[in-house]
Amino acid sequence: MGENAATKNHHHQVFDISIDVLPQSGSKCFDDDGRLKRTGTLWTASAHIITAVIGSGVLSLAWAIAQLGWIAGPAVMLLFSFVGFYTSSLLADCYRAGDPVSGKRNYTYMEAVRSILGEAKVKACGFIQYMNLFGIAIGYTIAASISMMAIKRSNCFHESGGENACQMSSNPYMILFGVTEILFSQIPDFDQIWWLSIVAAVMSFTYSSIGLGLGIAKVAATGTLGGSLTGISINTVSQTQKLLRSFQALGDIAFAYSFSAILIEIQDTIKSPPSEAKTMKKATLLSVSVTTVFYMLCGSMGYAAFGDLAPGNLLTGFGFYNPFWLLDIANAAIVIHLVGAYQVFCQPIYAFIEKRAKQKWPESGFITKEFAIQIPGCGQYSLNIFRLVSRTMFVVLTTVISMLLPFFNDVVGIIGALGFWPLTVYFPVEMYIAQKNIPKWSTRWICLQILSISCLVISVAAAAGSIAGVMLDLKAYRPFKTSY
Repeated sequence: MGENAATKNHHHQVFDISIDVLPQSGSKCFDDDGRLKRTGTLWTASAHIITAVIGSGVLSLAWAIAQLGWIAGPAVMLLFSFVGFYTSSLLADCYRAGDPVSGKRNYTYMEAVRSILGEAKVKACGFIQYMNLFGIAIGYTIAASISMMAIKRSNCFHESGGENACQMSSNPYMILFGVTEILFSQIPDFDQIWWLSIVAAVMSFTYSSIGLGLGIAKVAATGTLGGSLTGISINTVSQTQKLLRSFQALGDIAFAYSFSAILIEIQDTIKSPPSEAKTMKKATLLSVSVTTVFYMLCGSMGYAAFGDLAPGNLLTGFGFYNPFWLLDIANAAIVIHLVGAYQVFCQPIYAFIEKRAKQKWPESGFITKEFAIQIPGCGQYSLNIFRLVSRTMFVVLTTVISMLLPFFNDVVGIIGALGFWPLTVYFPVEMYIAQKNIPKWSTRWICLQILSISCLVISVAAAAGSIAGVMLDLKAYRPFKTSY
């Protein structure tokens, strides 16, 4: 973080000099805030959003549609994509405080909340955002272990010719994923590794497309579309369970659309003119449309292939028989994607912990001292003991919690539900009202509040469904003894 501040100051100095030399229209090399010219376009912004959105959430969509049925499932997806798009375009207007073309920039979601809504709301926003990221880290650990097991099981199944049930524990795989993340978490500025985004995007398209392709193949082979108009029938599950599962499905779909927390950071990469907000709204429309079409295809095809028995994780439930090498590729792609995505989502948490520690104990050598270590072939690595300890402890914590609560669907549902309303709806709506000075009780104000309250109700219902799901899972469960 310190380095960041230094570069900021450096840019400000450069900017002060350039003012005297250059005409008022602004510099060729620097933007109006003294930082280097931003180069992002409609396409790069859309790519970033698609990378952030199409994650492992895609895998639980067939299950979610199976709970809701052919009518409500796609309808709920469209509803979430519309709400996501609408609140994102409200948020795009909050990138600059005041004037949309020349107002002061907010570089992060938290900064926007601070400059528009004030200090008290920032604490709440920060807490929710970091808890949400923490939850995502747990969800990703579980998902990665399930995929690693799926590879091992499909190979074991294949070798034994289907004789062996191949029971195995998920713990070694979670520990393996944790160890990998500890190594990667030591890279100080992981968020600057741009190629990671590209690798993640390619991987997520790989496994989603394989899932889609296998779904289509299964439908073509059986010649029938599975599923029903109203979803899983009351004969299969009890009435209460049907209700709770439908609520949980809402949480799963919300999780699949959660990207507003990183929207302002993405907007901060876009060049102007035209104003960043204009480009961002186009990028949001483009990426949400692409994502929704893709989600509809993956979710619907998975449901059509499996009917009401669609598995919680699409790729580990293809009856994992054939073509087993293709499923292995898909699951390996998931693991590679999750290794990178875990780091991207945890960066803000690491930065926050390290910044707070430096503010609190600026004198401490343990926190501030950097040791230069020569790594053959890689150049110099600066080791910071506090970074080593704190990031390792964080990864160990998420791994242990994942081993205690290895229920992918429920965990995803809870995270989706808790993060959806505050980060995707409440803060954007409140900031927009404050920014545009919309008078209380005017028609526009009332409509925005109705939107916010209805999303709150959906969030609460989804959280209740997922928590009930965890409770049910816990009844039949012994800690650290999960085998599939």
